[in-house]
Amino acid sequence: MEDRLKGYEDKMEKTVSVLRSDYATIRAGRANPHVLDQITVDYYGVPSGIQQVANVSVPEPRMLLIQPWEKSLIKAIEKAILTSDLGINPSNDGNVIRLVFPEMTEERRKDLSKDVKKKGDNAKVAIRNIRRDANDAIKKLQKGGEISEDEQKQYEDKIQKLTDKFIEKVDGEIELKTKEIMTV
Repeated sequence: MEDRLKGYEDKMEKTVSVLRSDYATIRAGRANPHVLDQITVDYYGVPSGIQQVANVSVPEPRMLLIQPWEKSLIKAIEKAILTSDLGINPSNDGNVIRLVFPEMTEERRKDLSKDVKKKGDNAKVAIRNIRRDANDAIKKLQKGGEISEDEQKQYEDKIQKLTDKFIEKVDGEIELKTKEIMTV
């Protein structure tokens, strides 16, 4: 049963990990290369991430510099950025593409922090669903006579402690990202 608990813990850990990667794509006023993670470019018929076809650097706090390994990719990268929901117009000089992040308005910051909270709440729901699945499995074992009622209670307590631990982690992630967004 302990290895089953480990499986549920791994699922909860994965949920928090997915939340972190979601948060990495939310821009918080500063240039962050991870905002490009979801954008793909057609590279010889293969959809590839911008980081796989170009060097992405942060020369200034509010600017990303994208230097494609092949000049022929500049137009494709520029088009991919324009069609994405990034909301930034790229400028290119024929060699590199610059993305200048404007200062965020107070209203935009509040909208983003609402989005952060919503994603966090979704992660909490996912963790609670994992807890429910674990509890259902424990009840089946008890009904099947594989474990006693006392063992069932012990396992349910362990699952609840795991759930509490991961809900706390999600709350920490929400707080961290909200603080990052609201910092001017």
